[in-house]
Amino acid sequence: MLGHLATPTMSCRYLSARRERLHTCDMRLPQSNPRTLSISVVSITSLIIAFAAFGSLSAQAAAPQLVCSPSSLGFGGITVGTSEAQLVVLTNTGQTTATISAISVSGSDFSVSGVNLPVALAPGERIGLTVTFAPTATGWTSGTVTFTSNSSNPSLQLAVGGSGLQSEAVTAAPSSLAFGQVAVGTKATLSVVLTNVRPWNKTLISVGTMGSAFSVSGPAFPVVLTPGQSVELSIIFTPHAPGLTSGKVFIYSGVRLNIPLTGTGTTIGQLSLSPASVNFGSVELGTSTTQTSTLSATGGSVTISSAASSNAQFAIAGASFPLTIDAGQSLPLKVAFAPKTAGNSSATLTFISNATNPTVLESVAGTGTAPFVTLSWSPSTSQVSGYNVYRGTSAGAYSKINSTLDSSTTYTDNAVVPGSTYYYAATAVNSSGQESGYSAPVRVVVP
Repeated sequence: MLGHLATPTMSCRYLSARRERLHTCDMRLPQSNPRTLSISVVSITSLIIAFAAFGSLSAQAAAPQLVCSPSSLGFGGITVGTSEAQLVVLTNTGQTTATISAISVSGSDFSVSGVNLPVALAPGERIGLTVTFAPTATGWTSGTVTFTSNSSNPSLQLAVGGSGLQSEAVTAAPSSLAFGQVAVGTKATLSVVLTNVRPWNKTLISVGTMGSAFSVSGPAFPVVLTPGQSVELSIIFTPHAPGLTSGKVFIYSGVRLNIPLTGTGTTIGQLSLSPASVNFGSVELGTSTTQTSTLSATGGSVTISSAASSNAQFAIAGASFPLTIDAGQSLPLKVAFAPKTAGNSSATLTFISNATNPTVLESVAGTGTAPFVTLSWSPSTSQVSGYNVYRGTSAGAYSKINSTLDSSTTYTDNAVVPGSTYYYAATAVNSSGQESGYSAPVRVVVP
């Protein structure tokens, strides 16, 4: 009889992928610090005097420990009431630390900034500082910047000179160029526009550069500019070694126009990615999971300009490009798999950088699975042939979901829909086809 069949006791287990929250990482790239400088001109006569003065003032002791680059500064011609700043780099070429304790300047039109004293330079270390010329009267003036230290050359002198002018004939825009960081062995190009501000024609006789890392390209000289006419030059920075460096472009037009230049050479490193491949295993549709990969730079800093995935189900999470990894450093990177379709999926992640190996790849794979519910119940204490499983969207309103009698005490429901709530119950059936009452219902919420 039906009433003699014991009703099974049901439990259930809903299987789903673990969830993780992704955190966004904002990385900022190093920025250059361009200085607003004023560029003017100087007469050829003044230049000859300046170079003669520089030659007598910049003599150095043999094998100096503290070295100044450039070894002298010529500011050209600067309009009275304005100023021009140029970068000077001090380098400790010795084997011991050099401490700069004082900086003195002769010549009231010159000043030094950008360094807090005392400053200690380790062997091979360099520091940049700014020398500014602000003429108070027309005509040539000169001075000396003296660096006092405990180095083998304790009194390093830098000859400086420039001319005050009533007004400029040719202007440069911008008045100075800062290239920022550029990898050694590569190059960067910036433009400068020269304009004739006189009401008559002006001839640009020649152009040149100071600083071996800098060069210039553009129209063939001489160039004749009509009133208000402009010409564009391309200035190229090709660093030969790591570190800060300076230079200038100078244009002769009967007077000399200086355009200060700065840039920092960086060593090109190699980029590595670990692991080379990632398998996410089974991940439920509608969810996502992440794994961590590691990007590393060796032999020099590396700037990653972009990253891409060949399959939208796989993504690089929480990273913004471009980003820079310093030499010897590593960066953890989250890779996410959010399957949209059931079955196996794969992709290739591609990282583009300025490294010696500019393209780095990572293989990723995973399997999208539909959500399912696994049910289990205690066996009936009566002799039965099997069990039926029922499902509904409310308790008591059930439909049978097994097509044949289930001889075991477990059942997997693969036909669930994410975001739904279900109620399950089981019955026992004996050899005569008699069926027991429903077990106590089990409520399952599918995310």
